[in-house]
Amino acid sequence: MKKQFIIIVFLIIPAGLFAQLGGKIYLSRADSLLERVLTLYEVKKYGLLQETYPRNPKQQITYTANTGSEVTQQEVSFLWPYSAMVSGCVSLYKTSGNKKYKTLMDKQIKPGLDLYWDTTRQPECYQSYPIFGGQNDRYYDDNDWVALDFCDYYAATKNKEYLNKAIALHNYIYSGWSDDLDGGIFWCEQKKESKNTCSNAPAAVLSMKLYLLTKDKKYLDWAKKTYEWTRKNLCDPSDFVYWDNKNLKGEIGYAKFTYNSGQMIQAGVLLYKETGDKKYLKEAQQTAAGSYHFFLKPQPTIKGEMKFYPSNPWFNVILFRGLKALYRIDKNDTYIKAMIDNADYAWKYTRDENGLLNNDWSGNRKDKFKSLLENSCMIELYSEISDL
Repeated sequence: MKKQFIIIVFLIIPAGLFAQLGGKIYLSRADSLLERVLTLYEVKKYGLLQETYPRNPKQQITYTANTGSEVTQQEVSFLWPYSAMVSGCVSLYKTSGNKKYKTLMDKQIKPGLDLYWDTTRQPECYQSYPIFGGQNDRYYDDNDWVALDFCDYYAATKNKEYLNKAIALHNYIYSGWSDDLDGGIFWCEQKKESKNTCSNAPAAVLSMKLYLLTKDKKYLDWAKKTYEWTRKNLCDPSDFVYWDNKNLKGEIGYAKFTYNSGQMIQAGVLLYKETGDKKYLKEAQQTAAGSYHFFLKPQPTIKGEMKFYPSNPWFNVILFRGLKALYRIDKNDTYIKAMIDNADYAWKYTRDENGLLNNDWSGNRKDKFKSLLENSCMIELYSEISDL
């Protein structure tokens, strides 16, 4: 009976209106999660957010190089998780046009981000922990993610502060380019031991976005150069999925993460759209197909077996950026549909009593301490699904 009702409703409601209703559902999810995160993770003392909810008394951060000042009492999150809130807020304003998200960005999220800005070292950029904690590591990829959001926010608002900041961050990021390994950008300024896909692929996307915003050819040149270096050095030729890094000895770090391939897909799409060179489109499609087959794994669920992406939601959301860009070009919905199915299942069946999600979208593994990074990134995902 339920299935018949859905079919009847679909036949009665025009397709455009049906799509609008679906879009509103996803926007509602994004907005709901935004409010939950802002409330639950709030650190009123600084106007920032904490790393987990509830706060983990034995918090151990494993994703930094740990070469800066030791954070003996971690009161707030590192930059990377906080930047996901920037992404979510920017995406919601971009997709909905609702000025409340612009106000939130300008009056709360951006002032919080400013607390990470380091003026004590040149070029200036965001460091990994707020400056009230002393000097800390500075990561080229951390600054990539913020700069990408600033490009999108400038495109939506025409506020030149954000364009100028994105340009300044581009300058910082490319100060990490060296002739070692015939090019490429390091991962961490304080630990120049490897050139990573996560610092180079988004730098290529950033260069393309700045080129489209400024028409300054130097950005197009950097995009091509960075893209080609990354593909030559870090693409697995067997499946076109990207490895993590190459160290200065020339040794490959063979780990594969969804976000690395996602950014190379997005870079390829942007280069194809601008240059018309079909090799970029072909390579993006190769990596999308390879990622689909490599990363999706079957998991048991209450609805039967389903395929899920790895338990790294933020990485998966960055992959979705590339898949969505590719879908806009070739209209193959296979890859985005798999991600949307995952996001739908996670929302409907795995949220906890606070409305927060586990890292594992299948719900088979529960997280006692819910990560800011892995929940705030879902704001962007539901927002980006809303305008498909």
